[in-house]
Amino acid sequence: MRAWPAPEVPQLPVTGPPVALFDTATGAKVTTAPDGPARLYVCGITPYDATHMGHAATYVAFDLLNRAWRNAGHEVVFVENVTDVDDPLLERATKVNVDWTELAERETELFRQDMQALRVLPPDHFIGAVESIPLAVGLIERLQESGSVYRVDDDLYFSVTADPAFGQESGFDRDAMLEIYPERGGDPERPGKKDPLDCVVWRGPRDGEPHWDSPLGPGRPGWHIECAAIAREHLGVAFDVQGGGSDLVFPHHEMCAGHAQVADPSGPFAKVYSHAGMVAYDGEKMSKSKGNLVFVSALRNSDVDPMAIRLVLLRHHFRSDWEWLDSDLWDAVDTLADWRRALSLGAGAPAGPVVTEVLAALADDLDAPRAVAAVQAWVDATLGTTGLADTSDEDAALTIHALLDAALGLAL
Repeated sequence: MRAWPAPEVPQLPVTGPPVALFDTATGAKVTTAPDGPARLYVCGITPYDATHMGHAATYVAFDLLNRAWRNAGHEVVFVENVTDVDDPLLERATKVNVDWTELAERETELFRQDMQALRVLPPDHFIGAVESIPLAVGLIERLQESGSVYRVDDDLYFSVTADPAFGQESGFDRDAMLEIYPERGGDPERPGKKDPLDCVVWRGPRDGEPHWDSPLGPGRPGWHIECAAIAREHLGVAFDVQGGGSDLVFPHHEMCAGHAQVADPSGPFAKVYSHAGMVAYDGEKMSKSKGNLVFVSALRNSDVDPMAIRLVLLRHHFRSDWEWLDSDLWDAVDTLADWRRALSLGAGAPAGPVVTEVLAALADDLDAPRAVAAVQAWVDATLGTTGLADTSDEDAALTIHALLDAALGLAL
């Protein structure tokens, strides 16, 4: 599957500091130390609807990580999946009377356009669930060899107890898992399962649903095995960061880790698990099931500057839960007008301290609000509103232009 075109990103004349992230598994901030290229996996969309702000916030967050690593001197291998066959997609296709493959292709293309407009760096490997079926089958066969997979009717299940580390990624106790699991696609009450928390890795054929022939029998892979197989194939064992929304902590990331760690106990699935907060609208978490969505494409089609959308996202720490307000978007539009006015002057307040502060902020758990505040202080000083522009930097605008793009993904 093709990704979207990569934007040209300026090279900064300085090197940023090592990047630290809050790790969900340990509950502490961890300094990443890539051995070779930094390896990042971010769980992608299920393409049955357009990109909403909850999606955008997550992908912009891990775009900041990609950029922070690059500015710290690392090469980056970035992998993202697309769950282009799954129950929600099939259900939506049936409701709107559209072929499921057509719906998936259409919404994936819209996602590409949204990501390109927001200047999110594309993944090196953008992999669909359908094209990854051979990888998933191979991983399931390996799990079968370990004795961790069993059959219930036409489906194959993974025994979570096969992974001694099960539960360490999320930190949830069993009661919490049992409460959350059915809310996020699990089937704890299915008869025949050895443990209510066991998850399906191969779903046998159902009437009216797509399926593929395989050595496992006809069917299609489960959601968790898909991501585990793709990550193992393209990033290997103990890659640097597993990223996604906080709603993926359990069961998705926990199950992915379990599959990978049983298949290869030589190391953890990922060294760090980093999770973005949820975005609300009208007082509730933004979700397709509730319909309280603000779509990136709808704003773009209304001639809203995509950089204003990105700035709204940057003004919230990526791990925080927050609510989208239309007033914040219009405030961002006005802010960018001030920033462009300051940049148009050419000379301005000294840029060096701003570069240092922005790179330090983003290396500290992707603290974009702190970075934005540093840029705003430079703008205020350059426009003379704070009285701080006692000295002038003739190349300030060029430096800040490059910094905004390379570090924050804002092309002004």
